[in-house]
Amino acid sequence: MPRLEIYGTDYPTADGTAVRDYVHVSDLADAHVRAVERPGPSGQMRVYNLGAGQGVSVREVVATVERVGGRKVPRIEAGRRAGDPPVLLAAIAKAGRELEWRPSRSGLEFIVDTAWRWHERTRDAP
Repeated sequence: MPRLEIYGTDYPTADGTAVRDYVHVSDLADAHVRAVERPGPSGQMRVYNLGAGQGVSVREVVATVERVGGRKVPRIEAGRRAGDPPVLLAAIAKAGRELEWRPSRSGLEFIVDTAWRWHERTRDAP
């Protein structure tokens, strides 16, 4: 049976797993549209960090998937991957200022629910 591999359970975080910034694809699309509609001076390209601006641990993601999906996620814990930092969060202030953008659909429960429903709809599609 396939199992989810959790890389690193000894990080200096609340539950020992890595913390990452998860953002809903609709929030990303909204930011991209805003960036295209508001080009920089003389059409210059601008760079933004996009994310929810808050962190969620790997174990929190797994627990949310189990709650939304109504079943346990088979998993195995493995060692850290080389170079993985304990916490990675997007610095979204610049996107907020210049694009007037804020993530509005990036709560973990909503992200997982949306992904779960999409997977259920498309699982048997040709």
